[in-house]
Amino acid sequence: MNSPKLRLTLSLATFSVLSLAGCGSIESAAQEDCTSIGWQIGSKGYEDCYRARLYERKLDYSNPPGDRPRPSMI
Repeated sequence: MNSPKLRLTLSLATFSVLSLAGCGSIESAAQEDCTSIGWQIGSKGYEDCYRARLYERKLDYSNPPGDRPRPSMI
């Protein structure tokens, strides 16, 4: 049970979980944007703001038109 491979695997798994836990979603970031400027969740203005911010953030994280993903060198 105390093998180096097991410890290494457990360490990598723990690191992966912790690193992903710090990432927020695009949806939560859009929600934070709208609530930080004063919109109340559920109001008409909030819904419009949320949809607009969500669209903008999805554009920010998408590939440019015509760009194909390339395999990683790692």
